[in-house]
Amino acid sequence: MTPLRLVFMGTPDFAVPSLAALVAAGHEILCVYSQPPRPAGRGQQVQISPVHRFADDHGIPVRTPKSLRNAEAQADFAALNADAAVVAAYGLILPQAILDAPRLGCVNVHGSLLPRWRGAAPIQRSILAGDTETGITIMQMDVGLDTGAMLSKETVAITPDTTASTLHDALAALGARMIGPALAGLADGSLTAQPQPEEGVTYAAKLSREDGRLDWTQPAAFVERQVRALTPWPGCWFDVGAERIKVLAAEPAGPSSTDSGTALPGTLLDDRLTVACADGAVRLTRVQRPGKAPVDGAAFLRGFALPVGSVIGAA
Repeated sequence: MTPLRLVFMGTPDFAVPSLAALVAAGHEILCVYSQPPRPAGRGQQVQISPVHRFADDHGIPVRTPKSLRNAEAQADFAALNADAAVVAAYGLILPQAILDAPRLGCVNVHGSLLPRWRGAAPIQRSILAGDTETGITIMQMDVGLDTGAMLSKETVAITPDTTASTLHDALAALGARMIGPALAGLADGSLTAQPQPEEGVTYAAKLSREDGRLDWTQPAAFVERQVRALTPWPGCWFDVGAERIKVLAAEPAGPSSTDSGTALPGTLLDDRLTVACADGAVRLTRVQRPGKAPVDGAAFLRGFALPVGSVIGAA
């Protein structure tokens, strides 16, 4: 296709493959917009975003406004005279003046099969809900929350082994493969955006650290999905006394080890860190005490005396 003059708007790792694909395809990236540098990591050093870093490495100008609602920011954006803006997990709301500025509008790489999981955390919410598939939707943006008309969709299976990390990477790669053809179809008129259906709308609410608290009064299937969905962030945990124990991996417990029919939720069922839930039980296969290295459940119990039958981490 004829190279386009593009603005790219994105911030986290998820967006980098799409930007890289556009660069590799020979499009002219006029400017990258990304979230401002922020403190991160243990030392809370101010760091630029992954998208910002990629742009710097490839000599692409970067802008990091805190808002796009003021007239000056909107004029600066319009002055780029872009054919289109590609948006992937940017993190700022785009007002109508921004949406209208590029000749072909603003196109979003969204990590779900819209209209399911509009909003901030579609990857994690799809696993938490027990969905069997999700995907990427390339969408023509409007002022609503992920309500724009759809240019293309492709699916990715969610299996019992899928984690937030593996699904993140699969969807990021898929978005990178899809954005080029979507832009080409939009530019030559061969691709017409289709309105989202009115049925099937769900919202992927933003996650907080409290979402990682394991609640043994939930069914075991949900607790196991919670660990897969919320690791590495915000991370899953339970409290034992004054210590907060991180749970890095878990698995459904086999029938022979789940004497949970009469056990209170949170009851430790064996020496392998199997915990009773409201329905069934989960085995915590990798956990971490504060300041310690991750260990398997049996090793954790050898170093942290909890008798079988005790109730742990009540929510």
